[in-house]
Amino acid sequence: MKSITIEGQLRTESGKKATRLLRSQQLVPGVIYGGAKEINFSAPATAFKDIVYTPDFMLADVKIDGNSYRCILKDIQFNKVSDLLTHVDFLELVDDKKVIATLPLKFVGAAAGVKAGGKLVTKMKSLKVKTFPKYLKGFIEVDINNLELNGNIRVEDVKLENMEVLNSPRIPIASVTMTRQLKQDEATAPKAAAAPAAAAAAAPAAKK
Repeated sequence: MKSITIEGQLRTESGKKATRLLRSQQLVPGVIYGGAKEINFSAPATAFKDIVYTPDFMLADVKIDGNSYRCILKDIQFNKVSDLLTHVDFLELVDDKKVIATLPLKFVGAAAGVKAGGKLVTKMKSLKVKTFPKYLKGFIEVDINNLELNGNIRVEDVKLENMEVLNSPRIPIASVTMTRQLKQDEATAPKAAAAPAAAAAAAPAAKK
C-alpha cells in the first residue's frame, strides 16, 4: 500500500482571520481526529498534492512538531470559485479501533461475456469497508473471469476476509452488456437461417 509523509506544524489560533492568514501563505489548515486527542495543524498546499489528487488509497504519515501520526484521508474541502484546497481532515489509525475506509476496486481477469462479444461496464470504482487498520490494503481485487454476457457481479459477490462491506449487497459492481453489433448479428441470424429452409421447402413444389 502506498504512503506519503506530510510535514506540518501545530495551529495555535483558530477562527476565520487565522484561517485566511494561513491560506494567504499557501498553507492549508487540517485536523487529525480519532486518536487520544484532536490535532489542529497546517501544512503547505503542495504537501497534500499526492494524496488528494489520486484515485489510490494511501496512508499518510503526518509529522507535527516531532510527533508522527499514522492516518488516512477522510475529507477534503475546496474553494468553490478557485477550486483550491481549503481544508483537510485525517483520521488517526489506532491498532485496536476499527475504521471505515473507501478502498478502490481492481478488476482482474478477462470476462467470458466479453470474449463472446459483449462489453464490460464497470458501475462502481470503490467499496466502503469497516476493519482494523492492520487489514487495510491499497485495493480490492474483483475477479471477472466468470462474468457472462448479460451477467452482473454484485457487492454481495465480493468476499473479503477481516472486512465488513458497508455498501448495499445487491448493488451491481460490473456487468457485461450486449454491443450494438452483437444485437444486430443475433437479430439477422434467424432470418439468414430461415432463408435456406424456405428455399428447400419451395423446391419440391416447383417440380410438380
